[in-house]
Amino acid sequence: HHFINEDENTTVLQTEKNFTQKQTGITGVKRSFKRPYTCTQCGKSFIDKAYLNVHMRIHTGEKPFTCTQCGKSYKHKSKLKIHTRVHTGETLYTCTQCGKSFVDKGYLNVHMRIHTGEKPFTCTQCGKSFVSKKFPRKHQLSHTGVKSFSCDQCDKTFASAWSLRQHLNSHAGVKPHVCSFCGKSFTLLTTLQGHQSIHTGVRPHMCFDCGKTFLTCSSLKKHQRIHTGEKPYKCSHCGKSFTRSEGLKIHERVHTGEKPYQCSSCGKSFTTSSNLRTHKTKHCPKLSK
Repeated sequence: HHFINEDENTTVLQTEKNFTQKQTGITGVKRSFKRPYTCTQCGKSFIDKAYLNVHMRIHTGEKPFTCTQCGKSYKHKSKLKIHTRVHTGETLYTCTQCGKSFVDKGYLNVHMRIHTGEKPFTCTQCGKSFVSKKFPRKHQLSHTGVKSFSCDQCDKTFASAWSLRQHLNSHAGVKPHVCSFCGKSFTLLTTLQGHQSIHTGVRPHMCFDCGKTFLTCSSLKKHQRIHTGEKPYKCSHCGKSFTRSEGLKIHERVHTGEKPYQCSSCGKSFTTSSNLRTHKTKHCPKLSK
C-alpha cells in the first residue's frame, strides 16, 4: 500500500514490510515498485505522477492551500488544517514539563527536545546539532551560500522561485495582499501576516530551539540565525559576515566613515544611535539614570 504523506515536505512511500510466506515466499521482504516518474530537478523517482506533482512544490515554492483568515499559504492541505487551529484557539497537545500547548503533535515532539536536550539532526559539514530537521537545511546555507533564484532588478537572491516572485512585487509596486480587518494592502504576504498579528494578538511562529515566539516568519528567521550560525550578510570591503542586514550596515560605516547620528548640543557625530545616546549623558547626566 502506498500514500502521500502531506505532513512532510517530501513524499513518503509506505510499503508492506511483513508479508506471509504465501504472499512472497520470504517473510519481511519489501515489495518493489516501478518508479517511472522522475523529478528533473533532483532526480528523485515516484510510482505515480500525483506524487511527483506534490514533490515539485519543494522546487517551485508553490503553496496552493491558503488560509481564508490571514492569507498564509501552505504546500500541503494537512499543514493548512493544523494552521487554522491558531485562529480557532484549538490546542490539542500540551507539554507535561511546562504546560505549553501546541496545535500539532509534531510541534510538541520537537518542543520536548528543549527539555530533554536531544538534538538528533547534525550538520555533516561541521558537526553542529539541532533539535529540528529544518535547521540543518538553513544552516547548510552558511556553508554553501547557494541561493539559485536571482532578481534581475537588484542584487538579491532567493532560495525558491516563490520567494523571488514575492520580492518582484516590491519593484512593480503591486500590493496584492489585503488585510481582512482594516483593508490595508501589502506587497509581501509575510508582511500582511505580521500586520494581522496586531489585530489578533497571535504570535504563531515559534523557535523550536528555545521556545521563543514571534509575530512574523521573517522575525523568526532572523532569530534562528543565533542557533544556526548563518551569517548571510557579507561586507564587500573586508569580508566580515553578519546575521542581520542592520549589523552589516552599521559595520560598513567603519569603512565609509559615515556618522549619521549627530548630537544637537555640540555637533559631534556617531556611527550608531546607541553611541549618541551614551554621549548625550555627558550633557545631561539625568539621561543616564
